Amino acid sequence: MKYTVITGASSGIGYEAALAFAARGKHLILAARRTEELEKLKSKMADIDKSLDVVIRTVDLSVSANVHEFYESLQGYSIETWINNAGFGNFASVGKQNLHKIEQMLHLNIEALTILSSLYVRDYAEANGTQIINISSGGGYTIVADAVTYCATKFYVSAFTEGLAQELKGKKAAMQAKVLAPAATETEFAKRSFDVDQFEYEGTVPKFHTAEQMAGFLLELYDSENVVGIVNGVTYDFELRDPIYPYATRTRD
Repeated sequence: MKYTVITGASSGIGYEAALAFAARGKHLILAARRTEELEKLKSKMADIDKSLDVVIRTVDLSVSANVHEFYESLQGYSIETWINNAGFGNFASVGKQNLHKIEQMLHLNIEALTILSSLYVRDYAEANGTQIINISSGGGYTIVADAVTYCATKFYVSAFTEGLAQELKGKKAAMQAKVLAPAATETEFAKRSFDVDQFEYEGTVPKFHTAEQMAGFLLELYDSENVVGIVNGVTYDFELRDPIYPYATRTRD
């Protein structure tokens, strides 16, 4: 029995991606901080397909000590797809940003993603049919005003994942690494980024996709041979692309 792992699965893109993979008959391991929301999602899975095995893990991956423990807790499962979706944003000028929040964001967006990716590659790089998909952002390819630190974390995600994809290809490994770069998406992202209780996308954000639409784009990337799935920041069309960042191979004496 093979599983798809999705972090940050209690809401937004992770939640909709879980439903989309369940609709394909995939067994799931869903991780997030909110147990109640995960339980609700697991119940919803039973309506889609009662034969699915859905494992939930309550974990805060912004706490460094939890990351290794979370991965080790999954050693008894065979994992064919790993989706690092957990992450959050921040909108504030660099000199005025809340550094406690920034530290959490760096731990989650960069550190946890890197550790989980590295562990999964270590264990599954040669397993046929495996994929790792890391969720970046349009802000992982364009710096956005008043979101400089957030964009920098997503530049890291994009560069790290594209580089991993090139490395795996160079080694002729079985695993594929891919990066999804959404633009504005109707999720809880804005509320946490602006530290507000409510945020209405309709009437506030000129163009955006729903989380369900983004989950659909994620599946398009999953089904493709491309490395990057990115929303065009001008047209808001979804595009499948080859690696965007330049990649220099190391010369050997």
